[in-house]
Amino acid sequence: METIRATPSPEQTGQRLDKAAAELFGLSRSSVQELLSGGRVLVNGKPEGKSYRLRPEDTVEAFLPDPVACEAVPQDIPLDIVYEDDDLLVVNKPKGMVVHPAAGHWEGTLVNALLSHCGASLSGINGVLRPGIVHRIDKDTSGLLIVAKNDQAHQGLAQQIKEHSFTRIYEAVVIGHLREPQGTVEAPIGRHPVQRKKMAVTDKNAKPAVTHYEVIAVYPGYTHVRLRLETGRTHQIRVHMAYLGHPVAGDTVYGPPKGVRRLDGQCLHARVIGFRHPRDGRYLEFTSPLPAYFTDFLHSLEGN
Repeated sequence: METIRATPSPEQTGQRLDKAAAELFGLSRSSVQELLSGGRVLVNGKPEGKSYRLRPEDTVEAFLPDPVACEAVPQDIPLDIVYEDDDLLVVNKPKGMVVHPAAGHWEGTLVNALLSHCGASLSGINGVLRPGIVHRIDKDTSGLLIVAKNDQAHQGLAQQIKEHSFTRIYEAVVIGHLREPQGTVEAPIGRHPVQRKKMAVTDKNAKPAVTHYEVIAVYPGYTHVRLRLETGRTHQIRVHMAYLGHPVAGDTVYGPPKGVRRLDGQCLHARVIGFRHPRDGRYLEFTSPLPAYFTDFLHSLEGN
């Protein structure tokens, strides 16, 4: 069993223990709830309920159980590995690949491929179905993501995500023409009040979200944009661009339900990722070329 401890930041003072612990330790809310129910989260040396509100002087400890065998099945699926060492991998995920197993997608995921490639060398913090997964991108979003091979690397990378010190730059084609050549969307994102599988710009149970955008090129009816994430909320780019009135082309969830005939899912690519190596602190940055589906769509727009 591994013990990790932390003190709340000023922003986390007054937060519920379950929410703050997820941020402090880079865990999912469900993982924290499980630890809390088992009495494995302590505040100042004693168990507290999930609704306990943190104070500035509190010390929070979590006792992580030893990793158990992953229930996902290793599958020999080719991986586009951009970088790899003893602590982490940077993978270029293709469009259409699900990151981790879930209902309806128990095989063919990135996790299945990672288990085949890495064996037991994956962090166990995010549970048996998400080994090594520090952050994720949607099934129909292509591009770069980081995978942790051990818990120390996972915690170091998760801390950078929490501090918003990751470099994450995407490119997308959005519907319509933006008013300004560059700008910032600063609008909180939370669960959609009615459609619970969707996210939305809302003030209710939401988290701050900031996206910076810059126009690359303009086409009839569409715009090619570069987007830099300051925060990393679920579906952030898709929600923020739809909020501006310019949903990502092909996004049938936040845009027109019929999508774009020439696209199968949204035209969104995680182009650049940069971070400090969790072991030695050196800054690493990687760039992924635009995939064929993206460039083919741009060529079709140029033809129009």
